[in-house]
Amino acid sequence: MSNEDKQQEDFISTVSHELRTPLTSIRGFAQTMLSSWDVLDDENKKKFIRIIEQQSNRLINLVENMLSVNKLQSFKDKLVYKTANANALIDPIVQIIKHQYPNHLIEETFNEKIPQILVDVDKFQQIMTNLIENAAKYSNDGTKIIVKTDFSTSPDYISIKIIDEGIGIKEEDFDKIFTKFSRLDNPLTRKVQGSGLGLYISRILIEKMNGEISVKSNENGTIFEVFLPVENVENQAIKPFKSTK
Repeated sequence: MSNEDKQQEDFISTVSHELRTPLTSIRGFAQTMLSSWDVLDDENKKKFIRIIEQQSNRLINLVENMLSVNKLQSFKDKLVYKTANANALIDPIVQIIKHQYPNHLIEETFNEKIPQILVDVDKFQQIMTNLIENAAKYSNDGTKIIVKTDFSTSPDYISIKIIDEGIGIKEEDFDKIFTKFSRLDNPLTRKVQGSGLGLYISRILIEKMNGEISVKSNENGTIFEVFLPVENVENQAIKPFKSTK
């Protein structure tokens, strides 16, 4: 079997597993509600509906990620660049994730003086959703997540940091987490289901937009930092950002 065939087989196997789990959950709880509606109290009805909603959202995210991977691999994903305010684009995502993860303390620390950025707006929001949701998924209830925007070390870029208080990532895994289907083995990831596509897609999209993503981590938490170009004439032919690490 060629390497390409093996990757295709692994992709189909992983996707099949990831689709089957939420679909089974949705069907099971829907069947329970249909067959036992009259004997279920309101609290359990709401609980089951919330589970169906959560699993539906998981399916939507998975399908969106799969479509993104397919487009990236086939070079069909054309980016449409626009100038935009990063803070204004990030805030609604934070509000949605606050609603999805009410037991987390999610704070915004926005620098209101940062310049406009030059990005594909839809892809930018997809990246932010992946990163902020990951911070919530892979940290314990009651911990803090900070989403921070600021100037970067280069005047042609802004910095966006997603800071969590999770159990951290080993340095030897820093490169691995940005590869396709990567899943680290630790107590938190064992409790959370995922496809291992979010960070891979985010890295590819950020690089396509002439940006960079980096990670710092220890036992007290993790910081993902994204650098993206600001809007000005020179940036239309700007070289990819290289941070001074």
